[in-house]
Amino acid sequence: MNQPAPSSNPSTLNQQPARVLVTGGTGFLGAYIIKELISKGYRVRAIRRKAGLPAFIDSSILEKAEWVEGDVLDVIALEDAMKGMDMVIHSAAVVSFLKKERKQMYQVNVDGTANVVNMALEQNIRKLVHISSVAALGRTSSGGHVDEEKKWEDSRINTHYARSKFKAELEVWRGIGEGMEAVILNPSTILGYGDWNSSSCAIFKNIYKGFPWYTPGINGFVDVEDVARAAVLMMESELSAQRFIVNGENWPFKQLQETIADGFGKKRPSRKASPFLLGLAWRMEKIKSLFSGRKPLLTKESAKVACSQTF
Repeated sequence: MNQPAPSSNPSTLNQQPARVLVTGGTGFLGAYIIKELISKGYRVRAIRRKAGLPAFIDSSILEKAEWVEGDVLDVIALEDAMKGMDMVIHSAAVVSFLKKERKQMYQVNVDGTANVVNMALEQNIRKLVHISSVAALGRTSSGGHVDEEKKWEDSRINTHYARSKFKAELEVWRGIGEGMEAVILNPSTILGYGDWNSSSCAIFKNIYKGFPWYTPGINGFVDVEDVARAAVLMMESELSAQRFIVNGENWPFKQLQETIADGFGKKRPSRKASPFLLGLAWRMEKIKSLFSGRKPLLTKESAKVACSQTF
C-alpha cells in the first residue's frame, strides 16, 4: 500500500478532537478500528445492533466510545447517529457464503452502504472511509495477481459476497461523483484475535478441533490491527477518490493451516482436498447442517475460493 501523506491529527491540535462515527462497531474489524481511534484521542461514536460489547477488546477501551443502537438499514437511526460527526468509517457488513443469508447480505452490504453514502452527503461529512474487500475486485478461474487497477469481471468463481461488495463500492463511487471525500480500502482475508465462532476467525476453531484437510489455494492475508491502522491513516490523509488493497502476505492455505496447528500444538492437516473431494465435502456439510441446524464448515462458494490461487 502506498504511504499516505498524513494530515494534522485533530487530536493533537488546540481544538476539540474530531468526532468519528464507526458503523459495525461490534464487528471483528470495527472493534479494532474503535480501539485505534480511541488510542489516538478521537471522540468516537459507534453503531451496534444489539447490547453487549466484543469480548476480544478490553472493555475499558470500548467503554470510551459512545454507543448507539441502530442499523445501516434504518435511515432514521443512521441520521441520528451521524449528526455532529466529522468523519465516518463504514465497516458494517455481512460476510456469508450461505444461500439462506444471501438476501440479508445484499441488503446490508449494498442498500446499507447506499444509506451511509446518502446520509454522509446530507450531513456534510468531511471524509468517509469505506471498508470493502479485495473480493470486490473480482476473482478469475485462472487466479493470478490482483492490484488496485484490476477491473471487475463477472466470473463463476466470484461469490455473492464479492458481488455485494462490488455493488457497495459503486454506491461509494457515486457519492464521490456527487462531491463526497472518500477512500476505499480493500483488505485481503483478515486474521487476528477475535470471536472464532464468526467471520474469518472460524478457521482457528476448525484447526483447533483437528480439521484434517488442507486445500490447494493461495490467498492474501492481513492482520486485523494493520487494517484498523490503515483505515485511520486514510481517514487522516488528504487522499480521496482512491482505493487501496491492504495485504500482509500471500500464503498457501496449507501454510496458514499448518502455522495455526503448530501454534495450538495440534496435528497438522495432512489430507489434500482436491476440487472433487471439496465438492463431496461441501455437499456432506450441507446435509449435516440440515440435521444439526449448525452452519456448515464448507459451502459451494467457499470451496471455490479455497481452490483459487490469487495473489
